[in-house]
Amino acid sequence: MDILVQTLADGLVIGAFYSLIALGYTMVFGIIKLLNFAHGDLYMLGAFVGYTLLSVVSGNGSGAGLMGIVVVLFLTMVIVGAIGMGIERVAYRPLLLAPRLSILITAIGVSLFLENGSMLFWGAQYQVYPLQLSHDGWELFGAHITYTQIGLVIISALLMLGLHLFISRTLYGKAMRAIAHDQTACHLMGINVHKVIALTFFIGASLAAGAGTMAGAYYGTVNFMMGFIIGLKAFTAAVLGGIGSIPGAMLGGLLLGMMETAGTFLFGGSWKDVVAFSLLILILVLKPTGIMGEKVTERM
Repeated sequence: MDILVQTLADGLVIGAFYSLIALGYTMVFGIIKLLNFAHGDLYMLGAFVGYTLLSVVSGNGSGAGLMGIVVVLFLTMVIVGAIGMGIERVAYRPLLLAPRLSILITAIGVSLFLENGSMLFWGAQYQVYPLQLSHDGWELFGAHITYTQIGLVIISALLMLGLHLFISRTLYGKAMRAIAHDQTACHLMGINVHKVIALTFFIGASLAAGAGTMAGAYYGTVNFMMGFIIGLKAFTAAVLGGIGSIPGAMLGGLLLGMMETAGTFLFGGSWKDVVAFSLLILILVLKPTGIMGEKVTERM
């Protein structure tokens, strides 16, 4: 029982990070059918921006306080969200009518640019995060659940709930759903499609940045390549839940996180990536549309 509870707790934290990043993948794909492989690097960028802001606010991070941490998280999401909008405007918008392969290669180029730019700015070595989270908590069925884990899961859940309410109840959310259904018709109806696409990139980049800041504080170190592998795993989570489905991205991230922690316990830490990508292959073979994805029929 203690192993089961500990695996569930650890998996929920990791899965929450995957879900936040996977939401950016699935939102962008749902609207412009782009697999934005630079999205994982926005997670990395969020971790470094949070690292810099925390260093400025408190020197060594010990004096930031709860309010300071919340402000840093908010500012990081806004800054990286704005960068995401800039990337969409400069790199992707001119290619929206180009062949899909062209914009996909551009996404890979943006990823390399962000990775190498971060390496030049913050250095190639690992950076110790200027915020050390508490390991205090309580014992539950023999497992140690920390207050930090609970807080991170709650913050992630609130961000995902906020996105759900935004998509389902606001005018811009309705516009996003309409553009995902028929972009041409939205143009004809007077919807500012480019503005809505830019907002989509802002939201996706903001969520990834929030996950990056929380992950940096949780794990304690950051480096310029941290976005590569987690970006692939978040893509796996999006496919697992159903690419293009927002609830599917949330579910896929949580399931992948728990499967990964279970695989780490059963086979060792070196096998966790094998578990993640084996799960992707299995899902693609058995149910290519994912758990909550719908089969799309192209009209002739």
